Amino acid sequence: MIRSSVPFPPRPSRATARTATDAEPGASASADAHEVPGLRSPAAGFDQPFEMLHACHERVQRTLGLLARLRGHLRRHGADAQAREAARDVLRYFDIAAPLHHEDEELHVFPPLLAHGSAAVVELVQTLQAEHAAMARQWAEARMLLAAVAEGAECAVPWSAEQEKVLEDFAGLYAEHIVREESVAYPAAQVLLGESEWAPMGREMARRRGG
Repeated sequence: MIRSSVPFPPRPSRATARTATDAEPGASASADAHEVPGLRSPAAGFDQPFEMLHACHERVQRTLGLLARLRGHLRRHGADAQAREAARDVLRYFDIAAPLHHEDEELHVFPPLLAHGSAAVVELVQTLQAEHAAMARQWAEARMLLAAVAEGAECAVPWSAEQEKVLEDFAGLYAEHIVREESVAYPAAQVLLGESEWAPMGREMARRRGG
């Protein structure tokens, strides 16, 4: 079985669990498929918004792991039913949940850092904002490839080396981005905001998801 090669900082506060990266593409994220992506997590709720942001990163990792397995599956089996289901799962996450997660950061995490952070932190946040824009551009390319698979288009596969690189670059940027946010941006924002600001932040995050 193929596991994600995307690095992710260990989170000792969470119990180790069997995730979607342990399943074959066709069984991809069936547990998540009945939820609004990014709305619920067994490990976090909106009353703890920074834990929810971490949980969103874990879902990104699982979805990128699914994408990595899908690529291998397509090379071996083509765009069969399992591949189409997995492609739909990846599309669903990055079309719906990822933009909401980025919006959470742009509205709640980045502003206090830009206003009150050190020069180094401000520079980091500007980099993170630029990466959000780059991710959106890269996803626009990546989703065309995945949509063709999801729809069972005859010309969907095989992917060229250039097309494979589109997916490599997308996953690689997300991996680096997560590390920077987890190691610097989130801890600094938690200090600046203080616990009294967390509940309003969580309510606003939930509201944007219809909660």
